Amino acid sequence: MTASAERAGVIVVRAVAWDDAAAVALREAMEEEMGARYADRLASKVDYLPRGMNVEPGSVVYTGVAYLGADLPVGHIALRRLGAELELKRMFVVPSHRGAGVARPLLAAAEDAARALGGRRIILQTGDRQPDAVRVYRREGYVPIPVFPPYERLEGSCCFEKRLA
Repeated sequence: MTASAERAGVIVVRAVAWDDAAAVALREAMEEEMGARYADRLASKVDYLPRGMNVEPGSVVYTGVAYLGADLPVGHIALRRLGAELELKRMFVVPSHRGAGVARPLLAAAEDAARALGGRRIILQTGDRQPDAVRVYRREGYVPIPVFPPYERLEGSCCFEKRLA
């Protein structure tokens, strides 16, 4: 990647291992932000988070990190197997780069990975306190579906799907 490409804001999504340092750091930043955003719900219920919220590394079939230019990680996305489904997990764009075109290539990379795995659709869950995420998913062709397990116990769950061509 050239310096001029970095200045132009070129986003490149690279497939990485689940334990890649940049991927881990982005997930930690996401957990911190979501912990603060949902702190009251987390504090009021000991068993608030369903077991399926935890991502077992063995279930992950794709992890992508979005880079601005050559080496600035600005976003994360993963796909995991949830039964027979492919579920989008841990989509995150660093706050300083939201609205800068990072989400679209992240989603496109995950959708391409899902197709390569033979997936016919992607499902996902987000929360009611993430309206920007809901807008992004809708803009990119994801449509609401009923809340699916294990998220039915999770107050404020919003679930979506996208059928893949």
